Amino acid sequence: MASTEPSSLLPAPAHPMANPGYGKRLAPGQERPRRTDFERLPKREAAIAGFIDRLPEGAAMDHKTLAKHIAGYGQAAVRSALKALAHAGHLRRIKEQVVREDGACRWVTRTYWSRTPRTAAWWWEFCRSVRGVMLDDPYGDDGDGGGEGSGEGGPPADGVPPPRSTAYRALAELGRTEPRLTLSAADCERLEPLAAAWLARGATVAHLNHALTAGLPEPLHNPAGIAKRRLEDKMPPEISKSHGRETVLRRVMVCLFCETTEEDDPLVDGMCAACAAEDESDVPDTFRPAPRPAEVAAYADAARVAAGLAPRGRG
Repeated sequence: MASTEPSSLLPAPAHPMANPGYGKRLAPGQERPRRTDFERLPKREAAIAGFIDRLPEGAAMDHKTLAKHIAGYGQAAVRSALKALAHAGHLRRIKEQVVREDGACRWVTRTYWSRTPRTAAWWWEFCRSVRGVMLDDPYGDDGDGGGEGSGEGGPPADGVPPPRSTAYRALAELGRTEPRLTLSAADCERLEPLAAAWLARGATVAHLNHALTAGLPEPLHNPAGIAKRRLEDKMPPEISKSHGRETVLRRVMVCLFCETTEEDDPLVDGMCAACAAEDESDVPDTFRPAPRPAEVAAYADAARVAAGLAPRGRG
């Protein structure tokens, strides 16, 4: 099996994002990342927790997608690890009713992740405390690439630089995610209109960051050049600007693996009784990782010896 050290399981460049509004969400009030974050967990769970922790917000979080991008683990193993992480207080699945500025209402399902383990009571309170909350971009303005959108307007005070747009700040922060893509102030200013166009078309800062930093070539000689090319080539299609921001109207906890809500059946550690009781042996073998060639060869040799024949290459 491939190495299962937490540091060895890095998110693959091709790891997909969920549909806009869905996927991974970060729970509030977490501590900063540390190498010892998941050391109290079993080896497999610690490795998968480290992988999830490094995924950007909005990344697909279902066990089937995770299994496709975590080397050495099949769907059964990832599903079992997610159950353990839920028991440990690291994640919950929450369905939210949100309304857009244009009045359109919809339900979305998000998987909330907390690097810091939380108690069941904390998750219960978190699920009920967020009502009438505006879902903004991570930097706190209106997401259209403009100014801060806080306080009164008018020219800046003497000697005080004007606030930077969300687009500029997203570009300036790229170096924290991928040091090789660190841009200068001049680069950020030149690329700001392109990044602003992304945000105006409905992309989040997380989507923008992922599109620019995933799967970079090695070596990387021209960070600004590749950022410009990606911003142009991967530009999302235009959408109606009437969508705007969304406000959370209602939240309900939902089972980590099915659509059972806490209103349908009591959930324990974020899971319904049926899913919590499901064992790895209940999952078809087709969902498990295929054996490595060396394991197949060793099994064949053992079968030959059991039949009274010499192992391959010795007869």
